[in-house]
Amino acid sequence: MSLLTAGTISLGVYLSIEILRYQKHLKSLRKIKNRIHVNGTRGKSSVTRLIYRGLKANPENIVVAKTTGTEPRFLFPDGKELPVARPGKVNIIEQLRMINRAVKLNANFFVTECMAITPEYIKIFEEKIMKSNVGVITNIREDHLDVMGPTIQDVAKNLCLSLPYKGIAFTCEERFFDIIKRESEKRKTEVLYIDPSWVNNDILEKFSYIEHKENVAIACAVCEHFGIERKKALKSMFKVRPDPGVLERYIISAFGKKLEFYSAFAANDPESTFILWKNFSKGKKTKIILFVLRSDRPSRTESFLKFLGDKIKADFYIVCGEHFPIVKSNLIKKEINHDRIITFAKPEPEDVFNEIMLLTEKEAICMGIGNIVGLGSKIKETFKARSLSS
Repeated sequence: MSLLTAGTISLGVYLSIEILRYQKHLKSLRKIKNRIHVNGTRGKSSVTRLIYRGLKANPENIVVAKTTGTEPRFLFPDGKELPVARPGKVNIIEQLRMINRAVKLNANFFVTECMAITPEYIKIFEEKIMKSNVGVITNIREDHLDVMGPTIQDVAKNLCLSLPYKGIAFTCEERFFDIIKRESEKRKTEVLYIDPSWVNNDILEKFSYIEHKENVAIACAVCEHFGIERKKALKSMFKVRPDPGVLERYIISAFGKKLEFYSAFAANDPESTFILWKNFSKGKKTKIILFVLRSDRPSRTESFLKFLGDKIKADFYIVCGEHFPIVKSNLIKKEINHDRIITFAKPEPEDVFNEIMLLTEKEAICMGIGNIVGLGSKIKETFKARSLSS
């Protein structure tokens, strides 16, 4: 037998196995009646969890969910959750395992956060793996421009690759709704704009963490689509377990000082960060920005430089990461005095904590921004521990 013949036979066997495997996947997928695919720039993990909890308000629903935020999780029908094991690099094929698990649990609802970033993989994730019948676009912000850009309009169009065909979609994104509507029409999918104005502070204060009205509104809309009235959905949502990367506030009282620390590391686009900073930094307190860089996210650092020092303006800037000279140089060009810029290449979380407390004279507010993975997460845990013991 020639090498060419042997190679052809091997290729044929491989393709046959893959076809059978995919047919098995499609058979599994059909057993899950309702498949909800959540995408967007910010809030995907939170919205996925809120929809999951809201749907559980109907005891007849067997609901599972998969988040891919700071730490990927699989959420079981009984409310328990487990980390998603990843033996190697992140791969969208892991979703096949999650679907098989959902089928074994007899789930009739599977809510999933989109785990793909590049347009090609978003398309495969929806059209080949999920084949959802309900889509969600939380919002559209300036992030991942290196793979989804170069413009924010490109980002909007590419996020829409996760929308279902002949289904229904929900969004709170008003600015780029025309793009979402156009892309939905191509898929013969109905898209609804959800007005979040009804979500008031009384509702938001019932959550154990800082939640956003848009996330609550869109999750309630999905639950109402499945026949769960708003009050019942909300009552269940108030019990939601927040994602590890969720926005949180920690109060540190020590040495006659009071510090409010906001962990906004996961809000890793400048527009979202600016909105948060504008809401939280009011008053005469000392204002501190803690910017954590990642060497593998240069485009994200570049996008933050457009905001840092002017729109995102503080009394002091602490910059952590090996590329801090770029950020420091940019701040100085914006006429920020160099003695108000503190830099660390590879700090320990305690070093950062001590520096922030040193800058706090009597009362201060500090927001951690940039990146949650690695140092950002460790700093967050340091402040959390200190807030509990203060």
